[in-house]
Amino acid sequence: MSVLVDPTVPVGSLAARSQPTLTAGGGVLLRPWNPGDAQAVMDAYQDGEIQRWHVQRADSPAEAREWIAGWQGGWAAETGAHWAVVDSASDVLLARAALKGLKFADGAADVAYWTVPAARGKGVCPRAVDAMARWAFEVAGFHRLDLKHAIGNTASCRVAEKTGFVAEGVLRSAWLQSDGRHDVHVHARLRSEG
Repeated sequence: MSVLVDPTVPVGSLAARSQPTLTAGGGVLLRPWNPGDAQAVMDAYQDGEIQRWHVQRADSPAEAREWIAGWQGGWAAETGAHWAVVDSASDVLLARAALKGLKFADGAADVAYWTVPAARGKGVCPRAVDAMARWAFEVAGFHRLDLKHAIGNTASCRVAEKTGFVAEGVLRSAWLQSDGRHDVHVHARLRSEG
């Protein structure tokens, strides 16, 4: 079958370069994950809010290292771009920011994130998501980023609104969480919107 359009993002364009470190301002840095982050990842996934909205937890540093290896491998496989969001001075883990479900033909990806309890309410996640989105549009060449969250996750909705992701609708009963099915807000940001 012949494809009649060129891919929006050239296949191989991520794997051909090293994953960058991104500056988000306010002392926040997005850097590639490393195995030394395992304890901090495990600790983050002990938080009830992260467990609630991400429906998983890490039970050991070894398990967290496996996740990190998968996040690192996503870059080379061009299936995802995952960053540790850290304090630029101390390298303490503040959050996670990721692009998942990369669709090179359409130039689309899904945004994912969480913030450790000590960093919540300080603008860390909006700065990180905005920096990641700017990189995705200006450097990687993506056209559209989708951001979805359970309607009950009001903090995630605030991140979407603060970072220019326009609300597009609701997916009814789309996600199964530990407390049952949830409707999901759909937001998107386009390259033309910055």
